[in-house]
Amino acid sequence: MLNNPSTSFKRKTLVHAVAAVLATGAMSVSAQEASQDDTVEKIQVSGTRILREGAIAPSPVTVISGEDLLKSGAINIGEALNDLPALANTFSLANAGNSIGTAGLNLLDLRGMGTARTLVLVDGKRHVSANPGTASVDVNTIPTAWVEKVEIVTGGASAVYGADAVTGVVNFVLKKDITGFDVSVSKGYAEEGPFDTDKFTLSYGTDFDNGRGNFGIAISHSAQDGMNAKDRKQTATPTAEVRNPANGDSRDENGATIHDGIPDQIWISDAAWYDDSIMGNFYTYDYVNYTGATWYIFNPDGSVRQQQLGTTYNWGRCSGACDQLDLNKYNELQPTFKTLNIALKGNYDINDDMNVYGDVKFVRSEADSIGQPSFFEYSSGITINRDNPFIHESLGNLMDNEGLSSINLHRFNEDIGRRFEENTRETTRAVVGLQGNLNDDWAFDLYALYGKTEREQINYDNVITDRFRQSADAIYAQDGSIVCRDEEARNAGCIPTSLFGFGNVDPNAADWFTTDSFSNSKIQQTVVNFSVTNSGIFELPAGYVGFAAGMEYRKEQSDDMPDPFAATGATFLTAIQEEHGEFDVTELFMESSIPLLSDVPLVRDLSLDVAFRYADYSTIGGALSWKVGADWAVTDELRFRTTVSEAIRAPNISELFAAKGQNFAFVDDPCDVEFNQSATRLANCGAQGIPADAQINPVSTIELLTGGNPNLTEEESTSYTVGMVYQPEFIEGLSLTIDYWDITIDDAITLVDAQDILDKCYDSEAGIDNQFCALITRRADNTIELVESTQQNVAKNEAQGVDIEVGYDFDALGGRISTKLIGTYLKSRKEFPFQIDPTQVIENAGTLGEAEHQANFLLGYKGDNWSANWRTRYLGDVSRFTPQDLERNPDPSNIMGYGSYFQTDVSIGYTFDNNLTLELGVDNVFDRDLPGFVTGTGTGSASYDNIGRLYYATLTYSVE
Repeated sequence: MLNNPSTSFKRKTLVHAVAAVLATGAMSVSAQEASQDDTVEKIQVSGTRILREGAIAPSPVTVISGEDLLKSGAINIGEALNDLPALANTFSLANAGNSIGTAGLNLLDLRGMGTARTLVLVDGKRHVSANPGTASVDVNTIPTAWVEKVEIVTGGASAVYGADAVTGVVNFVLKKDITGFDVSVSKGYAEEGPFDTDKFTLSYGTDFDNGRGNFGIAISHSAQDGMNAKDRKQTATPTAEVRNPANGDSRDENGATIHDGIPDQIWISDAAWYDDSIMGNFYTYDYVNYTGATWYIFNPDGSVRQQQLGTTYNWGRCSGACDQLDLNKYNELQPTFKTLNIALKGNYDINDDMNVYGDVKFVRSEADSIGQPSFFEYSSGITINRDNPFIHESLGNLMDNEGLSSINLHRFNEDIGRRFEENTRETTRAVVGLQGNLNDDWAFDLYALYGKTEREQINYDNVITDRFRQSADAIYAQDGSIVCRDEEARNAGCIPTSLFGFGNVDPNAADWFTTDSFSNSKIQQTVVNFSVTNSGIFELPAGYVGFAAGMEYRKEQSDDMPDPFAATGATFLTAIQEEHGEFDVTELFMESSIPLLSDVPLVRDLSLDVAFRYADYSTIGGALSWKVGADWAVTDELRFRTTVSEAIRAPNISELFAAKGQNFAFVDDPCDVEFNQSATRLANCGAQGIPADAQINPVSTIELLTGGNPNLTEEESTSYTVGMVYQPEFIEGLSLTIDYWDITIDDAITLVDAQDILDKCYDSEAGIDNQFCALITRRADNTIELVESTQQNVAKNEAQGVDIEVGYDFDALGGRISTKLIGTYLKSRKEFPFQIDPTQVIENAGTLGEAEHQANFLLGYKGDNWSANWRTRYLGDVSRFTPQDLERNPDPSNIMGYGSYFQTDVSIGYTFDNNLTLELGVDNVFDRDLPGFVTGTGTGSASYDNIGRLYYATLTYSVE
């Protein structure tokens, strides 16, 4: 069993309770009760470093026990946390593979305002990141067997915990002392498809030296098999959103669109792409009579025929009797994933006033990301000349009849191999600390930690673009053999191949023009922290003043080293450049709890909390965070609380030091005569010597230089919370909390779009001496040569909402029934791409992934040997479009959004007399389908379950 028995060090005096909790990085005190009875034991609540009694704290805190979180078939605690209303599904297992190098990560995102703005702690201490260049913690690395509870703090908490907490903190509180033996085995099976899960957990701990010390070890292994969209009936059929043939929008005399109320786009089933194929295809065009394109496709034997197109739509889509490319078979709903976690921890009372503690863990995870194969089409298509020896007679006759000396081949290279990315991460973290009492009044905590995450990324079957083209461009040699046309390529070992028809690629040629790309990264974190606390530094009429202060040194390092050959741009894989960076910060912090009034009319207690933190960064210099909170107990039953805080987030390593790389963008030039109609634009363009009647290739593709910006400054967040806690005495076990929260982030860091840079430069009323014009380079002929699109402190984010929690525990049916409702109303979540222009706004509340109304309801029963749990998750209806989208176009689609969504998980367990517990459960017991045509793999659609009904069984054996 896992518990927290008393030891010689854990006395119930308040000072010693403070010292004990310092091991979790928390302090402070409800001072009035310190004078009443030194047998009252305090607990620590996130959002403050001061010990509290029960739920008394100015900051809103949601607390979920580890046991409640894991009452499902989820194989890790991160998947369970992502179901909570306050957290967005930005990086879950289902969608983490959408970005290069992120497969297998589970990163938390409070309020949907970005993973970089959510601070994740373990026992109040920092944790090394798993994503290069960021501070984002992979919660898959948390040892689930020891999670006592998870605390979520709303609003800015930088003053208490440091930077990155601009939207809040998620603190994993682990059990301090481990005693007994626990082993658990779980197996899950999805009703559809091959998806299954496995989980094994072992924990053992014991006291030693007459209870002065404690030692524990935990080992866990979890795994899941992947699931493809074709494995589920709902996602197996290809679908597409296409232009509606019935749409009758028109334009008035001024060119403005007149919307007819008929959807511009419609979703249809059994529809996919026709302008690419795994067989290879191409089109011919009658440039004389302009009769349109005729598409041809290859048969398995390499012969050619006219492609069946069925009913065609815009963007190369078709349905019905169509030779189509179904991209669904390349869509992985769930990745193959497994992780091994080994953790050790211990603590020992050196004497009655000193305790030394430490913990170390090693985590290894492996995750696959399987995507589409390489493809070539349109401007990047493969040129096949008429003299190619692999050309079938049918194709030769077609080319001769059409007078074609070459064709531009489109091909989806499935027979070469899908893009397959394998990520292996190894995380090591060690903490050692000393805590105790300096005297009867002062307690201290001193600790150091070091964390390291190393990632190896392998991209298999990465096509070398030039070699692929050289291999496809074959000719007959003088001796009649088939060789590559390029003599230099022949000398380098080029092997010619046919690309006509699926499966006709020569394996030897594929070996020559593909490569496995190896990338590596290393992230390191070093922290040293010293803090002191005094439960009653002095006495006021209303009680004792609590005080905590300390200092922390932290160093972050990140090195991301992509495959050097792929970084040259020679392969189909994105040419990612090396990224190296580091920074250190020294911080001083202070917190105090000040009792103002006590036992006067309408005031049972009134206290004020203040916290300050000054941080000196090697990158941005000094930054100050602060928080002020008030806690007003009207009676023992009713309490009000409020906070106001200013938090900061320093730019992370990627934002500062990401290497600049080449890219391209399609833009309108504001200085061309077609677009420079405003007086402001004319003046600003003229200031650069561009005449008013300049014709400068108005719409063109320009070169971009994108990357980090070492001149970034910190983001600043202002947060407000106002809440109420009601615990009526006449209903024992009932608790109600309601909190309003408001978060504003100024100087938010964002990568600015090239068109926005151009527009902001030339639309500036203050002239061209601004940060945007400095990013634009023009040639002597006034055409745009380069736009530097780097990270900038130019955006603004806002979010407001209401959180509600209702809990009611009572005795019934021969046992104990517990209930909890956690809900969130997202009133608004706005993004301003440029904070200087409040008219440009994007309202995300109520859109896909950000439902206005979300809730979790938990119902549990424990009695005798039986236990049962019911959990229902609710998402309100959402729109596929923002209000701003609908202002521009009120009838964009026949599917405007998705209705409300309920998902229920149930489980039942029985504990035998031999301490063996069997639990059976079903996730998504009513087999709720995904809404509309989503797959559950996008940032927004990952809010919905894409596995379907999942059955699982867990067998646990425990002895004390």
